[in-house]
Amino acid sequence: MADEVLFEFLHMEMVSHVYKEQQSSKGETDGKDRAVSVSILEGMGFRVGQGLIERMTRDSPSFKDELDVMKFVCKDFWTHVFRRQIDNLRTNHQGTYVLQDNKFVLLTQLSNGKQYLDEASKYLAYSCGVVRGALSNLGLDSVVTAEVSLMPSCKFQVVVQKL
Repeated sequence: MADEVLFEFLHMEMVSHVYKEQQSSKGETDGKDRAVSVSILEGMGFRVGQGLIERMTRDSPSFKDELDVMKFVCKDFWTHVFRRQIDNLRTNHQGTYVLQDNKFVLLTQLSNGKQYLDEASKYLAYSCGVVRGALSNLGLDSVVTAEVSLMPSCKFQVVVQKL
């Protein structure tokens, strides 16, 4: 319990710090500053995801296909990182996956409803990086984006890049 709260506070402070560091001299965050901040947070998450998945899969056999990798990420990896499984996994069987978490842990402290909906995206960049880093170490190059329509529910879209 205590370690979950510490991770949530650390995450909030990381986001706050990165955005404050990138703020323009005029005191407002413009589009360029926001893009740089998202990129920094996503890069931090990418490295963490790589490290976590490396430790988790050290003694496990390799996966037989892309869908098995995604199932592992949704069940075991998500539980390890966010303390719960994904609520829903959908795919079009052409390399696009949608992972839905109805009570995403990093958004539950912000709000329930639409009050801070426009602020939610900056709190998802790190998580997108974690997922992308994990998939990268499992051999899947991907693009991961997140969408929030009603907090704390969140949808992560993973598009696997074909080589």
